[in-house]
Amino acid sequence: MKDFSTRLKQAMEKKGMVQSELSALIGIGKSSISQYLSGKNEPKQPTVKKMADVLEVSEAWLSGMIDFADPLQTEIDEIVNLPVKKAAKLMAKSDQFIRVGLQRGILPFGYAVQLSSKWTYFISPKKFTEFTGIQV
Repeated sequence: MKDFSTRLKQAMEKKGMVQSELSALIGIGKSSISQYLSGKNEPKQPTVKKMADVLEVSEAWLSGMIDFADPLQTEIDEIVNLPVKKAAKLMAKSDQFIRVGLQRGILPFGYAVQLSSKWTYFISPKKFTEFTGIQV
């Protein structure tokens, strides 16, 4: 399984984002981003969540809590996350509808993982389009 720094680098490269952009978007110093990328330090969970949201990847994936069973699925294209708000807007549903559907396993285009008392969500853009017919 890849470590946090490797996953952060991979997600940033996919988004074409540099340290200063990520720093500005999540409100932390560029030096902190540099330390995360070097593997010297790892961010606390609230920072991981902000990074995952900005990079549009699963918080659980970025944290290293989940990995894909099939090594061929670890390509970054497979880990881009469609945010709940965007999925809800595209489907003309509430955020809550999407979250509950993912938590209960009713919506086949993603999943929910409970991290202590909080939930994190992953929605595959490809599966979302296949299920809804709505191009992301």
